[in-house]
Amino acid sequence: MVVKALRTPDERFSNLPDFDFDANYVDVGGLRMHFIDEGDPQAPVILMLHGEPSWSFLYRHMIPLIAAAGLRAIAPDLIGFGRSDKPLQLSDYSYAGHVEWLRKFIFTLDLRDITLVCQDWGSLIGLRLLAEHPQRFSRVVLANGALPTGDRKLPNAFRIWRAFARWSPWFPIGRIIQAGTSSRLSSDVLAGYDAPFPSGRFKVGARAFPRLVPDSASNPASVANREAWEVLQQWDKPFITAFSNRDPITRGLNKAFENLIPGAKDQNHTTIRGAGHFLQEEKGPELAKLVIDFIG
Repeated sequence: MVVKALRTPDERFSNLPDFDFDANYVDVGGLRMHFIDEGDPQAPVILMLHGEPSWSFLYRHMIPLIAAAGLRAIAPDLIGFGRSDKPLQLSDYSYAGHVEWLRKFIFTLDLRDITLVCQDWGSLIGLRLLAEHPQRFSRVVLANGALPTGDRKLPNAFRIWRAFARWSPWFPIGRIIQAGTSSRLSSDVLAGYDAPFPSGRFKVGARAFPRLVPDSASNPASVANREAWEVLQQWDKPFITAFSNRDPITRGLNKAFENLIPGAKDQNHTTIRGAGHFLQEEKGPELAKLVIDFIG
C-alpha cells in the first residue's frame, strides 16, 4: 500500500543555528528518511536516535565532537520528523511501523559495530532493534529513555503529556521542547525545532507517538517489548546510562537497566546535572564526551 506523505520544503532548513550538515536520504519502504552522516565512513558507528517531538537538530552539538574524535556520527530523522517524509494519516503510524522503518535504514546502510545513543522514543525503537539484531550492536548509551512493556503504571507527567498531544488544538513543537528543558532556549533554537512542521498537517507523527507507548499488558507492542527485555537481560556488552536530574518522565528508570542488564554491571553510569528531558540540547558536549570516553 502506498502511504501518502508530506515533505517539508528544503528552505525551512536554511540558516538553522549550528546545523550546517549535508543532507543524506535513504528509502525505507517507499518513504524518504533523512540522516546526518559525519566523520570517517570506515570508523565505528555512533547511531544517535532522537525522540518526541524533536529531530536530528537535537544532536547538533554532539555530532561535530564525535566526528572529530575519529568516529562516524549518524543521526537519522525518524519518519514523521525532521527532513524525513511525514505520512498524513494517524493510522500510518505504529510502534511496529517505526521499528520496521529504522530496521530498513540500518540494513540499507549495512550498519554494524553500532554504538547506540538513544533518548525518549529513540530508546523504545533502538532497544527493540538491538534485541532483534544484537550482532549489529556493540554498546549502548541510554540517556533519559525506557523500554516499557505496559506492565507498570506510566508516570503522571507522561499521562498529562499524552492527553495534551491527543486533544490540544495547539501543538507548538518549539515550546514543547522548551518545556522539557531547564534552561531558556533562544528564539532561533526554538525556530529550529519548529522548522520541520510548517503547519498542523505536518505534525501527525509527532502527535501519534505518545499514544503508541505501551500503557497496558494488552498493548500490541507489549509482547515484543517483553521479548526484547529477555534479550537485554542476557546482554553482556557494555551498557551505560546517562540520565539527567531534572526529567520528571524518566527519573529513576535508569535503575532497572543498571540492575538487570549484565553489561551494565560495574559501568560508569552518570547523572547529568542541570538538564531536563532533552539533555542533548542542554548538555550536548558533556554527553558527547561521555560517549567518546566510553568507546575509548
